Amino acid sequence: MNFQESKNSKKKLKNDVIFILVLLVAVSALGAIYFLAREDGNTVTITVDGELFAEYPLDEDCTVEIRIGENLNVLVIENGKAYVSEASCPDGICSAHKPIYREGESIICLPNKVVVTVSISGEENAPDIIV
Repeated sequence: MNFQESKNSKKKLKNDVIFILVLLVAVSALGAIYFLAREDGNTVTITVDGELFAEYPLDEDCTVEIRIGENLNVLVIENGKAYVSEASCPDGICSAHKPIYREGESIICLPNKVVVTVSISGEENAPDIIV
């Protein structure tokens, strides 16, 4: 390898590093905008095995037992947030999940087929893209 090839290799490596850094900054900025721009939801929707089970407002504190056969999940709604306090599933991941309150956040219990999702009431069927 001669001097000119070595110089070109270093320049190419420098350009690659700059490109990767710019790309990381752009992706981080877009991610931050996405997470910071989400609104607080006002409705919790519960589905069991893909079927609507119930909907509850987030501004009213309550405890909901989601019992399907032998399966049990206890959803608690308090202070504008929802969380699963108890679950009969073997892994208990859903009950260890942090409380949800922002639009689009979900708690999913795969063994019991329960999905709890936060939305803004009246916008569940809104189109994803407006042309």
